This record gives sequence, C-alpha cells and structure tokens, in this order.
Amino acid sequence: MGKSSKQYVCQSYGSVSNKWAGKCEGCGEWNTIVEELVEASAPKGLGGGKRRGNAIHLVPLKGEMSERKPRHITGMAEFDRVTGGGLVTGSAILIGGDPGIGKSTLLLQVVCRLALAGKKCVYVSGEEAVDQVRLRAQRLGLDNAPVDLASATSVRDIIASMEDLQNSPDLLVIDSIQTMYVDTVESAPGTVTQVRTSAQELIRVAKRRGICILFVGHVTKDGQIAGPRVLEHLVDAVLYFEGDRGHQFRILRTVKNRFGATDEIGVFEMAQEGLVEVANPSELFLAQRQEHVAGSAVLAGLEGTRPVLVEVQALVAPSPHGNPRRAVIGWDSNRLAMVLAVLEARCGVTLSDSDIFLNIAGGIRISEPAADLAVAAALISSQTGIPIQGNTVFFGEVGLSGEIRTVAQPDLRMKEAAKLGFDTAFIPAPPKKSKKSPQTSLSIRQIDHLDDLVTFFSHPKKRAA
Repeated sequence: MGKSSKQYVCQSYGSVSNKWAGKCEGCGEWNTIVEELVEASAPKGLGGGKRRGNAIHLVPLKGEMSERKPRHITGMAEFDRVTGGGLVTGSAILIGGDPGIGKSTLLLQVVCRLALAGKKCVYVSGEEAVDQVRLRAQRLGLDNAPVDLASATSVRDIIASMEDLQNSPDLLVIDSIQTMYVDTVESAPGTVTQVRTSAQELIRVAKRRGICILFVGHVTKDGQIAGPRVLEHLVDAVLYFEGDRGHQFRILRTVKNRFGATDEIGVFEMAQEGLVEVANPSELFLAQRQEHVAGSAVLAGLEGTRPVLVEVQALVAPSPHGNPRRAVIGWDSNRLAMVLAVLEARCGVTLSDSDIFLNIAGGIRISEPAADLAVAAALISSQTGIPIQGNTVFFGEVGLSGEIRTVAQPDLRMKEAAKLGFDTAFIPAPPKKSKKSPQTSLSIRQIDHLDDLVTFFSHPKKRAA
C-alpha cells in the first residue's frame, strides 16, 4: 500500500491542483478549494506488473435480450410524465433543488404510493431522524404506507443491508447524497471525492440488483447541483425541482433522461396535504391575469411535449438615473437585451433611456426562443400604453435583423390556446417554400418582421380590424 497524498479539489467545479488557492481557475469561485487525502495504490498489472485483469465477455450487437421488466408507475401523473412514463428498474435518478423547496416531501409521496401499490421501498435519510420522517408522513396522511425507514450515512452499512435482504427493494431513496460517506476515503462528507465515490458504490449495487435508486442533491447558490458535473454523468436521469418561495407552484423539470424525453415539466401545487398535481397548468398560471392592462401578453409556450400558456409582464418606465435598470424574472436577461436592441435598431423604438422590468408570472422559468415575440409585444404595449386584447396569444423567435422565425409545434400551441378560450394568435409567417398552413380555429395574424408588430400597435384601425 502506498502512502496517501494530498490534493486540493474545487467543491463547485471539480478541478484538482497540487496546492491550495483562494480562487478556482476553472470556475472562478472563491474559497471553494478543499484539501483531500488520496490513497495511493500499487499499479499492479497496469504498468507492466505480474497481475492481469480478467477478460470481459463480448457478445454480438444483435442477439436475444433479457426479459424487460416494466416500469414502476407511481400513480402521480406529473412525476411519471417527467421520468418518461415511470421509474425504470435499475436506474439511478438525481433530484436537485433549493433547500426547503419540497424534495423530501415529493420523494416521500412517491415511495409511499409505490409501497401501497405492492412495491418494496426503502427510504434512507442522512439529514433527519426516523421520527422526523414519520412526522412528515403523518402530516401528509401517509403514515400507513409500508415503507422501511432508516437514518444512516455510511455507504458500507447501506450496501450491506441491501445485500442481506432476501428480497432486494424495488426502490431506494438516499436523502441526501451529500451526507453519505465511504470509510475508505479520508475526506469529509459532502466533498467532491466522497460524493462521487458514494454515488458510484450505490449505483453499482443498484445496477447489479435491479434496484431503482433516487438521490437527493443539494444545489449551489447558482442553482446547480453541488459537486462537479461528473455526478450528473453517473446517473440515468437528472431532475430539478424549481419554484419561488413566494408562489405555491413547484416545477419538476428534467434536464437529462436516458429513458425518456428531456425538457419535460411536471407542475405541482404546495398545499397543506403536500404536493398536489396540477393537471392543467396553463389555466392555473393565467388564473390571476388582469385584462386591459398595458404590458401584459400571453405566450403559447412549449415545455418538452406539453404546451403551456403563461403571462409575460413588462414595465417600461422613465429612468431617473443615467444608467437605466434591467430586471428580469423567469427569462434570460441576455435574450431580453437582444430583443431590446432589435426593437431600437430595426424598428425605431427607443427604450435605451427607460427602466425595463420583465416578469414571467406564476414562478415558472421560460427558456425557449419562442417567447421572443411575446416579450416584444409586452414591451411595445407597455411603452405605448396600449393594452393587448385579452384573447390574444403570441409565439415566435426574433432574429437579429428583426425577422420572425418559425418555432416547433405551432398547431399544438394554438390548440392549447383555443381550449382556454383564446381566439387570436400572432405567429411567424411560414417559410416561402412551405405550403402547409396551420390547422386551427384561431384567427391568425402572421408576422414576417418585428416592425409589423410595432405598426400594428401604432395604428388603431389595424388593431380593430
């Protein structure tokens, strides 16, 4: 056995150096580098030693597959949608989110539903005592579910318990992976080495025994799962649990899924009895929308395969300072800067001397470029003081020359808008080579250039037409 050596690892980026520094050169963060001990092992068989590895068994690509086990359906439609139709046997899923957002509540509801459906479920908490978990289950009305609980942080003990069980569990929850430790690694729990090693050992056993394992992961101040990106590469699916503490809505979003589509969302509402599924999120997001108010536009967006209608609110106000403010909630600030530049350079709308405030109402975050046209409409409406008709939706991508580009699934977006009572849609004009026209009952206004939208707001006769 060789001597252990010291290395310095950034806890946010994962970069390794041989000396301590106050600032990580990889991510630019300060005070994130921690000293860790690494056991040196003799490289037998790797550098000319006598010991050789065992040859792996190779099989042809085409052949008989083992019997496919069905997914574990939780019965929570929003959770099953995000995971691609249920939990796959032997898969590893990482769920991240802000502290107190409801990760433990969500997973406790999931394991209780599966346990009541006849699945063997184990919930291991490294942050709470067993009695604390029982209190939460009692509050949620799930204390009668046959779930096995444990409060432990040793990966060796957890693996030994799983191996000793005559019937391995169908589902194992680790809450959270940052509290787990492997006793052969001389680093504190939560460090990069401990998190990576603990996840590797647990996933290895889960794959061999066919156990679906769910990890809870803490996030940094930037909203990223703590630790290097390698942890996200180890698992089969990565889910983010998002939400604003000022709103009761919670969004479960998938950013990686080997067994289903990415960018899917599940919408929940935080209530006294726990997280309640929202079957129609568009209706909920628009429930408090006020009509005939300048600066409000409705976006017909798309999250994964689900159409979602949300309200885009903009406020353009005179700036009392020489440096106007730009505040954005729920959208990309760089995208807002681009839309403002196009409006001023291509359409003659002066906004550089005004304070701009943009908000996606409801606590949801929109990332698709199709929101450009709705944002532009809200900005123009606020700047001119002319309200947008309450039964109008917008979607389309804005190019740097001011052209409006087509987006994916326009028919699906307009179908959702028609279902909620909207009758007018501002959409991009189809390409010249395309002869296909959208199939919808809405009154369509096709726009080639952003200047057409500005002209529409500037002429009352065109608005009334």
